[in-house]
Amino acid sequence: MTSQAVEHPSDVVCRYDVVRGDTERLAEPLSPEDQTVQSMPDVSPTKWHRAHVTWFFETFVLSENEPDFAPFHDKYWFLFNSYYEAIGPRYSRPMRGVITRPGAHDVGDYRRNVDDRMRDLITTVDGGTLEKIRPIIELGFHHEQQHQELLLMDIKHVLSLNPIQPKYTDAPLVTGTAGRLGWQEYSGGFVEMGHAGGSFSFDNELPRHRLWLEPYRLSDRLVTNGEWLEFMADGGYERPALWLSDGWAKITTEGWRAPFYWQEIDGVWVEHTLHGTYPVDPNLPVCHVSHYEADAFASWAGKRLPTEAEWENAAAGEPVVEPSGALHPKPADPSASGLKQLYGECWQWTSSSYLPYPGFHPAAGAIGEYNGKFMSSQMVLRGSCAFTPRGHARNSYRNFFPPGARWPLTGLRLADGGQPR
Repeated sequence: MTSQAVEHPSDVVCRYDVVRGDTERLAEPLSPEDQTVQSMPDVSPTKWHRAHVTWFFETFVLSENEPDFAPFHDKYWFLFNSYYEAIGPRYSRPMRGVITRPGAHDVGDYRRNVDDRMRDLITTVDGGTLEKIRPIIELGFHHEQQHQELLLMDIKHVLSLNPIQPKYTDAPLVTGTAGRLGWQEYSGGFVEMGHAGGSFSFDNELPRHRLWLEPYRLSDRLVTNGEWLEFMADGGYERPALWLSDGWAKITTEGWRAPFYWQEIDGVWVEHTLHGTYPVDPNLPVCHVSHYEADAFASWAGKRLPTEAEWENAAAGEPVVEPSGALHPKPADPSASGLKQLYGECWQWTSSSYLPYPGFHPAAGAIGEYNGKFMSSQMVLRGSCAFTPRGHARNSYRNFFPPGARWPLTGLRLADGGQPR
């Protein structure tokens, strides 16, 4: 991981308090019962997310640098380790929801204890030691931001199963008119890809390297619910010729006939959101579709999904837009120019498998398990989504999920070969 230098301990403490406070603000609307539920194996309880990101700082910073270190609780390392084999055994992921103790309030005590110790460590170590540990602290910030996003994705699924349809937020959905889909053209050629340095990046964004792109086009906005309804009406979920073989097997086995969180009630499609359950708005971006569904839609439209290199090359000429604070994707602004909805709405599926860049080497030690071990059987997504924290998006960011995943906040942008003028 690469990062940018922090000049003074107070800067580190300030950033620490902001990131840690953001997690607690996201959990604040939730009851202890809300925070305990695990609604499927891919979902983790809210209190587990809060504890796991705390475990990260205790494990990778305090245990290596705190004088007379002792863990807050001798069983927490077992309960809240996620996938770090080098750290030791861990509790089964699909069973996290049966851990009623420690409770949500106990996890708050754990967080406060580690926060106090982290602030003390940052402000008392000498400058050389702080410079040595600063990169892992910075990684901890970005790791916690990833879990802030996952916290919202996970509680969305938890609340979706409650028949009284509880809301996470009382704010209304943002509505509007998306406008017609247009195209942006790119000449391709030799391009550079990967993080350029000067600020934080994950190791999977490196090394920066050159590659060749043929001319291509990208749609100027995301695919909408209205366009997805047309796909459904044209038998999109019933036509095997549109689907990858694994995708067809998936939808027939599990009975998919619409995006995740859509339900047909008395002939009307409704969508569950963190803002509540509403009739499907045709102008909003379609979301919670798998890579299989995205690929099938692109085939139906006579297009394809972009490669991650095409997406990054196109995004390099566009600003990184911070999320608006809405907790659901918003419609595209038809008056805007260039590529719209690159950031802050839906993670966008690409046609690229999640593989290492040429020359990639995982970091030494347990931290090397952060990304490299997952470079198999996953697909790359680009951009960011409505749940992504401020300051966490960049054009080189490589998100990844299995092709059948639907609970993440995922959508799609179309591509084709195109002929630039």
